[in-house]
Order: sequence, then C-alpha cells, then structure tokens
Amino acid sequence: MNWSISYYNEKVRKRVYAMPTEILADYVRLTDAMSLYGADLRMPHSRPMGGGLFELRPKGREGIGRVFYCTQVGKSIMILHSFVKKTPDTPDPELRIARQRLKDVQNG
Repeated sequence: MNWSISYYNEKVRKRVYAMPTEILADYVRLTDAMSLYGADLRMPHSRPMGGGLFELRPKGREGIGRVFYCTQVGKSIMILHSFVKKTPDTPDPELRIARQRLKDVQNG
C-alpha cells in the first residue's frame, strides 16, 4: 500500500505549488518517493524536527525550500507549511506556524 499525501488546507497546497520551478520539481520528486516508500527519507532530503514534525528539504537553482510535514495513522503524510529559505537557519516564525499546525492535526 502506498502512502497518501494531503495538505493542512488549500492555502498550504497553493503555497507549496507556488514555489520556484526547480524547487517545486525537487519537492514533487521527494513526495513521489515518500508516496512509494514512506516518509522516512532521511538526510539530506528530510530530517526530524522533534515532536512528530519533519522537514522536507527540496532545492533548485533558485534556492532552498522547506516543507514541514507530519505522519498520521494509516500511511498518511500531512503537509503543514512551506517557505523558501532566505537565511541559513530556519526562521522562528516559520517553525512556530508548523508546530501550531502540527498541534491542530494531533488534537483532531
């Protein structure tokens, strides 16, 4: 059985698909792999952020993207938040959004 990928809401899906072309292409490649083999891609493609939150790390000539996600019961991956990185560290406001959405998903 393959894994399914869903989005926290339509705004999140649109934001992901509005990323620069090559970053988006890498995101699609990575999510295709997750659909087939599961969410545990490991570095350099993905890394755990703690508490059930994970970071997908697509990149392209235009820069580096970050897509936060979590896994759910029944081989399901929920995309929570995305942004294009402008600094070496993940900005706190972006991480706070992802952690809040993770809490929303975990609390039903």
